[in-house]
Amino acid sequence: MGESTERGALTEAVFYILLSLFEPMHGYGIMQNVRELSGGRIELGAGTLYGAIGTLVEKGWIVPLPSEKDARKKEYVATDRGRAAVAAELDRLQELLGNGRRILGGMKP
Repeated sequence: MGESTERGALTEAVFYILLSLFEPMHGYGIMQNVRELSGGRIELGAGTLYGAIGTLVEKGWIVPLPSEKDARKKEYVATDRGRAAVAAELDRLQELLGNGRRILGGMKP
């Protein structure tokens, strides 16, 4: 089947990591950006972040950028597939919101 059934819903952490990587960024920058985007609600630990980065690289949703041999900070950036995953997640969330508002009644979608 298509990528959407393979992917399923994104976790909040993965969603924010992908959003962060619409611009090239290194790990610590991603951690800071996720904290800022979530209003301090999400604090990524290094293990969580680098585990997610490994998975996202495997899926082809992000890629490491070429760096100098001795560069200590590796930067990553979202690919077109990663950006499409974010767009698909936004569509999924819009559907959830619309259905929830419709069922609750009286709220405009």
